[in-house]
Amino acid sequence: MSVIFFSIPVGIIFMIIAIWAFFWAVDSGQYDDLDSPAYQPLLDEEPLPGDKRDQQQAEAGDEQPENKGTPSADDGPRKVR
Repeated sequence: MSVIFFSIPVGIIFMIIAIWAFFWAVDSGQYDDLDSPAYQPLLDEEPLPGDKRDQQQAEAGDEQPENKGTPSADDGPRKVR
């Protein structure tokens, strides 16, 4: 019987915290747009120039060459076998 005197107030406190968290999420805009995040991986867009990932790659020196293996005039004549 003494457990009930402990568990009822703890349950009420948890309920108050859950209601407060729900209203905080609604007020802060967590439920404003539920559809767009689901389509975000399907979009084929280039990253923005100021994207953090671009800055991190530039700092790490992992930039890809621009020609990506295509021959240019500076490469000299091709040797044919």
